[in-house]
Amino acid sequence: MNLLLQTTHSNLNAQIAVTGSKSETNRLLLLKALFPNITLANTSNSDDSEVMQMALSGNEEVVDIHHAGTAMRFLTAYFAVKEGREVVLTGSSRMQERPVKILVEALRQLGADISFLKEEGYPPIKIKGQKITNSKVTMAANVSSQYISALLLVAPKLENGIELTLEGEITSIPYIKMTLALLNDLDIKTSFEGNVIKVYPKQEVESKVMTVESDWSSASYFFSLAALSDEASISLTSYKESSLQGDSALVSIYKEMGVETQFNGDTITLTKTKKFNYQDVTFDLNNTPDIAQTIVVTCLGLGIGCHLTGLHTLKIKETDRLEALRIELSKLGANISVTNDSLTLVASSEINSNVKIGTYNDHRMAMAFAPLALKVPIIIENADVVSKSYPDFWDDMGKLGYKVSDLVG
Repeated sequence: MNLLLQTTHSNLNAQIAVTGSKSETNRLLLLKALFPNITLANTSNSDDSEVMQMALSGNEEVVDIHHAGTAMRFLTAYFAVKEGREVVLTGSSRMQERPVKILVEALRQLGADISFLKEEGYPPIKIKGQKITNSKVTMAANVSSQYISALLLVAPKLENGIELTLEGEITSIPYIKMTLALLNDLDIKTSFEGNVIKVYPKQEVESKVMTVESDWSSASYFFSLAALSDEASISLTSYKESSLQGDSALVSIYKEMGVETQFNGDTITLTKTKKFNYQDVTFDLNNTPDIAQTIVVTCLGLGIGCHLTGLHTLKIKETDRLEALRIELSKLGANISVTNDSLTLVASSEINSNVKIGTYNDHRMAMAFAPLALKVPIIIENADVVSKSYPDFWDDMGKLGYKVSDLVG
C-alpha cells in the first residue's frame, strides 16, 4: 500500500488516544508469563506485541516472530529458562540478519543450551530450556539494551537471580531503568550500582494490575507535526510526567524546536511557540535512538540543520536506519551525511515534492516522514508497515486534517 499524503492547512487541533507503549507492553507480557497472577491494562495493539503474546501463550515447536526484534531478544531468554521446553526461534529474512550472538553467549555463561541453526551468531536458533543456577554473567555495555533487559526480566525466576556486569560505556540506560522499575513495581529487589546490575530471586508475586503508559516513541510524530505546523494544539493520552520511557526526553528536545508541552492529569497538550527563533540543533541520542528519524525529518521541514550522535544501534534495527535516512532525505534534496554512529543535516530551505519515500520494512521510516506533508506532498511506500508499532497511525493523521490517498503501484 502506497499512500499520497497532503494537507490543505497547517493549523492542527485534535485529541488523540495513543496506544500503550510497545516497550512496556512486551516487558510486562514476559513478566505475566512468569507470574500469571499479574493483570495488564492499556497494552499495545502493535504487531510486535501481538507476536510476543502469541509466542508466550502457544506451544509450537517453531516460533516465528517475523520482524519483531524485541520479541526475538526477550523470547531467547524466556525459552532458555523454561525447563523442559524445546523451541526453534526464527523470524523474517531481515531478522535472520540481525545479530543475537551477544545475548546467546551471555545466556550460555549462565548455563543455557542454545545453538545456531544457520549462520553463527544469527537466528534461527534452537533453545533447550534448562534449570539455571549460575548467577554471574558479563556482557559488553554498548550493545542494545534489549539484550540486557532480556536477562533482567527472567532473573527473578532463576534460583539465584542474576549479577550482571557491563563492560564499557552503557547504552540506552533509560530502557534498563524501565525494566528495573517494572520489576520493582512487583516488589522484586534490584540494584544498579556502577556497571553492576543485580536482580534477586522471587518465585511468586502478589496479584496486581499493571497499567501500560502510552508510547512516547509514537508521540514523537505529533511533536514533529506541532513543530512543522503554523499553529497547533494537539492533546495526547495517556502519559505520565514522571515516565519510565526514555523517549519522554521529547519534551525537552522539541522545546528547542518550538514546541511547548503541558501536562494535565494523564494528558499532554502540544502547542506551537509563536515567533520562535529557530537555530541548528545538536543532540546526543545515546539514550533515545528511536526518535532520531523523527528529529532529522523535523529539522528538514523547519529549514534548520542538526547533528545527532549516539546512533550506533540504528545500524541493526529493522533496516540500517542511518543509511536509509541518507538515501531518502537525499531524494528530498537534503544535504546529509552519516557515519556509524552519527548524522549531520545541513540547513536548507528547499524540499522536493511528490517524492516516494521508501520504508525498508521499517515502521519508523513511514511515520517519521509523514509530518513532512505539512510542507510538501509526499508518497509513503509500503505504508501499512506502521502496524508493527502503531496500527491506527493513518487514521489519526486523518483526524489532523491529512488527506491520505491510496495509490496503486
